Amino acid sequence: MKISGVEVRPGMVLEHQNRLWVAIKIMHTKPGKGGAYMQVELKDLRDGTKLNERFRSAESVERVRLDDHDYQYLYGEDTSLTFMDSETFEQITIPRELVGDQAVFLQDGMTVTISSYEDSPISVELPETVVCDIEETDAVVKGQTAASSYKPARLSNGVRVMVPPHISSGDRIVVSTADSSYRERAKA
Repeated sequence: MKISGVEVRPGMVLEHQNRLWVAIKIMHTKPGKGGAYMQVELKDLRDGTKLNERFRSAESVERVRLDDHDYQYLYGEDTSLTFMDSETFEQITIPRELVGDQAVFLQDGMTVTISSYEDSPISVELPETVVCDIEETDAVVKGQTAASSYKPARLSNGVRVMVPPHISSGDRIVVSTADSSYRERAKA
């Protein structure tokens, strides 16, 4: 679908220079001389490279619609991950690098959203948070609880996080999948 260059908004997926880009930041600029334009920071959906482009109102860009489907995580191998469509029970295998560093948070049966373009998966979105087990953490140092401080801990999936002093080995915590940060203690 063609749209005017000044109609681009953050989050839109565009086809530009025969590649798929997502608009990250936009800035509408009206110089003293000449016509207004939209300064857009684009990020390539496949390899993550960035590009800054100027789109004038007279230019048109191709907006792309992605197909989002919920899939259930089944299992992972060295370089690939297998998911099952929740409705059709059809299985797909995608490269592990499509998920990136967040792959360590995949759990059996977890529901993820896979975005695809022309039946080719281009991104995987995990839930915002996951519940993980603390495998090992340092002991509390006396007086450490007086000030707001954190201590290192290792989760059962091997990820290291900083947790409050009251968290101990064997506890279950809620972790952000975006930045691997502690959110709260999991409800029993």
